[in-house]
Amino acid sequence: MPFEVVMPRLGWNMEKGSLGSWFKQDGERVEMGEIIFTVEGDKATQEIEALESGILRIPDDSPPPNVEVPVGTLLAYILQPGEALPQPPASAGSVTLSGSGGQVSGPQAASEASRMGERPSAVSSGPRHRISPRARRVAEELGVDWAALRGSGRTGRIVERDVRQAAASAQAASARAGLPTEPAVAVSPLARRLAAEMGVDIDRLAAEQPGKRIERADVEAAARGRITPVAPPPPAVPPARLPTAPTQAAEVAVPITAVRRTIAERMAASAHTAAPVTLTTEADATELVRLRTQMREDGREPVPAYADILAKLIAVALSEHPMLNARLDGDVIRQSATVNMGMAVDTERGLLVPVLRDVGAKSLRRISQESAALVERARAGRLTADELTGGTFTITNLGMYEIDAFTPIINLPECAVLGVGRIVPKQVVVDAAAERVAIRHMVFLSLTFDHRLVDGAPAARFLQRVKQYVERPYLWLAG
Repeated sequence: MPFEVVMPRLGWNMEKGSLGSWFKQDGERVEMGEIIFTVEGDKATQEIEALESGILRIPDDSPPPNVEVPVGTLLAYILQPGEALPQPPASAGSVTLSGSGGQVSGPQAASEASRMGERPSAVSSGPRHRISPRARRVAEELGVDWAALRGSGRTGRIVERDVRQAAASAQAASARAGLPTEPAVAVSPLARRLAAEMGVDIDRLAAEQPGKRIERADVEAAARGRITPVAPPPPAVPPARLPTAPTQAAEVAVPITAVRRTIAERMAASAHTAAPVTLTTEADATELVRLRTQMREDGREPVPAYADILAKLIAVALSEHPMLNARLDGDVIRQSATVNMGMAVDTERGLLVPVLRDVGAKSLRRISQESAALVERARAGRLTADELTGGTFTITNLGMYEIDAFTPIINLPECAVLGVGRIVPKQVVVDAAAERVAIRHMVFLSLTFDHRLVDGAPAARFLQRVKQYVERPYLWLAG
């Protein structure tokens, strides 16, 4: 019998997801365990494997990419050879009950469908045009009215080659008629829709980037003015005609993405749930800089980043101050037996915090290898849900943006987060009695902790210990 492919649940809190892209096309054979599509959840893009072998069939009413749908929404079927694609009910809002010989309509139909595990589906009267999802996307990109096409695929289905042939025929006809012809503009459907909403001239944008497929990021960048404005500049005006008041630029509406919505919800929950207090200290990181320099000169790859070294130092400090490696669970404070370090990563999709597990038990080079892989997957949008959960402490670093100190926000349900500023050479007093100064590499460390779980003095002692390890990083080797 047909096997339903539905929108999966990537995490316990996930209620909606959007289809990223199909790796297999309609009518292709798939094997159990083979990757067939990707799903974009709140923060992770995950590859989904086939749970059955057979022929992939994507119905006409399957949700298109980049559109959020509830978990459990039907996306496709996997059929056995010779098996027919399931047909929707005969009338809108009705469900045929097995063994009853009749139909139930309206709200009762939805109730019966829910009870029996079926999905009521509406069908329209009149002829149905069957087109593959890929062909539909290409038709939108090329501006082809696919409803007027005759499909060459199996059972008369319109496929990609039909759309491209129609576009080529239209262009050839325009050329024969002496009309100007322009190459088709490659634009993703989402980018075209956003361009219309934001007032971006998609044709001009494509002309400025010839040969490139216009994506959502290109439209948003154009709307923010990071590339050449899409509107042509006004003609030069003689000085006597210059307006007396400057014109005001039109505001730009940027839709909230699923990642941005999740970040907003979690940051607001942290600010309204925790009792955050931030402590800041300045540490002498000269020895830390020297240690990393020596590792680089040693020639072995990879060279640990400062965040990797700090992750190891903090893990050792947390083993001495376990109250900071804890979470609030109802009326109980639970201290974690391992240090699972969240590493805040800035990506094009927003702030992601992949988790490096059991940092205390790993060597510095292994930490460096695993963190580099996590950062790469985060920026490529290939993190799994498991890689974004289970953290017990978080590091966030803004030093690369020339930020000295800031107030990081706790990543609930963790107890604390450490913000790291830039390491900068400064002239500091090294011997007050002798009135001696020196150039040292200094760094600000900002610890935000949840006062519900730990008091200020224990948190200060932990931060003091981290400072000691930063100033004398060889101490953790003895521990």
